[in-house]
Amino acid sequence: MPELTASQAHRAYLKRTRFGALDGLRALAILAVLIHHSALAQDSGAWSRGFLGVDLFFVISGFLITTLLLRERERDRAGAISLRGFYWRRALRILPLYYLVVTLAGIYFVIGRGHLEVLQIWPAYYLFFANFLTEHIPTLYPTWSLSMEEQFYLIWPLVMIWLPPRYWGAVVLFGVALNVVAVTGVLDALGITAFQLGPLWVHLPDATYAPLLLGAGLALMLHQPRGFALLWRVFGHRWMPFGLFGILLALIFGLLPQILAGVPYLLVHLAMTGWLATLVLREDSWMHPLLRLRPLVRVGVVSYGVYLLHLLVLHVVRLLGEQIGLAQDSAIFLLLYWGGTFLLAELSFRHYERYFLSLRHKPLGRMGHGQAQGRQSKDATATGAAGLERLGKEQDP
Repeated sequence: MPELTASQAHRAYLKRTRFGALDGLRALAILAVLIHHSALAQDSGAWSRGFLGVDLFFVISGFLITTLLLRERERDRAGAISLRGFYWRRALRILPLYYLVVTLAGIYFVIGRGHLEVLQIWPAYYLFFANFLTEHIPTLYPTWSLSMEEQFYLIWPLVMIWLPPRYWGAVVLFGVALNVVAVTGVLDALGITAFQLGPLWVHLPDATYAPLLLGAGLALMLHQPRGFALLWRVFGHRWMPFGLFGILLALIFGLLPQILAGVPYLLVHLAMTGWLATLVLREDSWMHPLLRLRPLVRVGVVSYGVYLLHLLVLHVVRLLGEQIGLAQDSAIFLLLYWGGTFLLAELSFRHYERYFLSLRHKPLGRMGHGQAQGRQSKDATATGAAGLERLGKEQDP
């Protein structure tokens, strides 16, 4: 089959209603997190980098959210983005399971186990300020990343609405640079310092908004013909996903220092963004068959539930292990922990989350079908209404 030109590949990209590798990527990300929160995790070496699974989630989320916003804006006659629809879809995807887990964990630990010392921080979880907490209710520590995502989801669509498109890339670059500079202490010299707000410690140095912004920047580049053509020339080869994956592994397991901060951390995020680019530029790369394996895809589909529920399952398995003398690094313990997590996440997705997901594209969350009239001439360069709905429904992070 002859190789596509950049222009042909770009048209195919804009019409694409599903990115076939993303659920597999999510599966790899959540598996890394599960290893990080297990007895297999180490302070150094190959088993010490599982936390980077969260960063990969961030890159994917930034890319997908921005792609959805760009395509919605493209097919709207006035070039508008529906904030009402966007926030409705975000709320239905994130809030039902999140608030259930926060409520149940709070009741169990604060009331049931008598950890009254963390009562004052409980409300911070409901407001998505967990990334500014210095202590956590047990099992709710992973919510720091969801807080960062929600803060990004709150601000980024407003940037795309209030600022002309020519400034979006500059905002991405500024945000990434600010994240890198924050760890150097330069902001302190400028008088921008962390401050206490009740139980919250509001600070920037430990923030990782950069991968979200890099994912957004990738979506901005791929949406434009010139940006897509540039990335197609560099990353468009079928073998390239293995090349970028190899670079990523070399960086995190050999070339970079153990403590990732500043520029070394940025290099990891850039490698992740490049890897994602190789997998969304085309659907026939050499890595796609691996990432489309059904077990991986299913793990990716329920990865949100796995992320929220895995420490709750770990807590229960630990209590059981203490009663029967089960070592946390034993195969039986890990089977109960990981198997129980996937089972609970599957049940949650099928019997709880799916109901709310079915409401995301009801009238309140629908992406302005009426405003798309008169835009048929742009069908060659923009996803149609049905395709956009499908992309949002199936792969909205």
